[in-house]
Amino acid sequence: MGVLSNLNYETHHDSVATNKDNPHLKPIIFKSCDKRFTDYTPCQDRKRSMKLSRANMFYRERHCPSERGRLYCLIPAPKGYVTPFPWPKSRDYVAFANVPHKTLTIEKAVQNWVQYEGDVFRFPGGGTQFPQGADKYIDQLASVIPFDSGMIRTALDTGCGVASLGAYLLKRNILTMSFAPRDSHEAQVQFALERGVPAVIGVLGTIRLPYPSGAFDMAHCSRCLIPWDGNDGMYLMEVDRVLRPGGYWILSGPPISWKTSYKDWNRPKEELQEAQRKIEKIAQLLCWDKISEKGEIAVWRKRINGNSCPARKVGSATICQSQYSDDVWYRKMEVCVSTLPAEYDSDGVVGGELKPFPDRLNAIPPRISSGAVPGISVESYYKDNKLWKKHMDAYKRYNKIIDSGRYRNIMDMNAGLGGFAAAIESSKSWVMNVVPTIAEKSTLGVIYNRGLIGIYHDWCEGFSTYPRTYDLIHGNDLFSLYNDKCKMEDILLEMDRILRPEGTVILRDDVGILIKVKRMADGMRWNTRMMDHEDGPLVPQKTLYAVKRYWVVEDAT
Repeated sequence: MGVLSNLNYETHHDSVATNKDNPHLKPIIFKSCDKRFTDYTPCQDRKRSMKLSRANMFYRERHCPSERGRLYCLIPAPKGYVTPFPWPKSRDYVAFANVPHKTLTIEKAVQNWVQYEGDVFRFPGGGTQFPQGADKYIDQLASVIPFDSGMIRTALDTGCGVASLGAYLLKRNILTMSFAPRDSHEAQVQFALERGVPAVIGVLGTIRLPYPSGAFDMAHCSRCLIPWDGNDGMYLMEVDRVLRPGGYWILSGPPISWKTSYKDWNRPKEELQEAQRKIEKIAQLLCWDKISEKGEIAVWRKRINGNSCPARKVGSATICQSQYSDDVWYRKMEVCVSTLPAEYDSDGVVGGELKPFPDRLNAIPPRISSGAVPGISVESYYKDNKLWKKHMDAYKRYNKIIDSGRYRNIMDMNAGLGGFAAAIESSKSWVMNVVPTIAEKSTLGVIYNRGLIGIYHDWCEGFSTYPRTYDLIHGNDLFSLYNDKCKMEDILLEMDRILRPEGTVILRDDVGILIKVKRMADGMRWNTRMMDHEDGPLVPQKTLYAVKRYWVVEDAT
């Protein structure tokens, strides 16, 4: 790996940070975990989940181990692991050695999901509801939804399978947050990320989705097996919460077209008819207008404001408390209807209309122009953008391959206003912007306003992804934020779990904290180097660059 060889100078503090004669600064050595933990996902452990209640998919939600149950070891890669194919080849091919699971090739053989061919998996782009391929399916949707306008940028795919919809929507510059549970269909989300497509392990269960209100321009379900007609419409109400005014919801498969398809689905006609009736009633309550139903695909559009929407008025339905619309971390889902913008707010977005992408990326986000994020002004937003362009220029000087396409799946662990992701924005990569739940300001809504995607998370817990799913991990003041909140090694070991062999880490923080981080990272089979701030050695903030060494199960000691 040639990354660190491109870094052309070291911090003036580095002689302190690498003093091998100082016993307090010698590396803390972490051993390899047993090979049975190769695909370990700490908060979605199947053995633990099978002991939990199955009501409303509770057992498939996040259930993290106690401190006593945590693994303080390094998760090994499987034997034969190789660097994933570069995008766009990775969309269609995944090395078998990286995800050695054939279950889907058997269970979904007739649905064109994935095929096993020698030492690779091939993804034809099919799905249960689009056996002719995702492109043709998307063309059907495009006859109703203005994909080419730039106004459909962020999408949510519930029960995504191997995320072929999200993979093919990328050609239309649409960034999809796909999720599926860790279930009997082995490695769905792992396949998606190995293909270079955004995805997380997740489920519509008892707690709210980890996204802010009004985040997505479109939400989609293609035979995702979610009981939309159940729980008094709670799941549709949650989709409504995260769907922006004017956004679209697509339901493909049962119960749509039940009159002609009930025999093929092997479902009672009356049951399907009642399910669609309930969905239509809930959609009416939410003030969604059905704009199309053709074959097995139905499309609704959420209204842009509260005009002619009596169901959302107090007394007609339980109205959600708006102050909790973005307070979602482990908060129970509720049967309530979210408020819409006022009737006079014709653009449907408080503070101003969203611009088409890519203009949306650097335009003033409505959440900032409206003052919805206390302490963040238009001036400070522009200042943040300028700062991150400066930081990115420095990163590119020290790491010559940062924008080469080598890093497809990128994570920003403390994303702020999304400045890092905006500065690195490219069709060669995508960024999972993580806003920590303990952050002083809740900025994830701003990130979605910019046409980027992200998620809320607490880094004292495991992230909802498989091991080895990110090529580059970035963190700005992350360890300062979590100082005294949880153990530094918990966060570092989680970073190592989700980082690919030969993946890169870039951390910006106070020099005293980075010295401690470096001590642990050097014992985690990472090659590290600490650099001065781009403004010079007197600035206390430094940058730590690291590359995870290649090692697999047979190398474990």
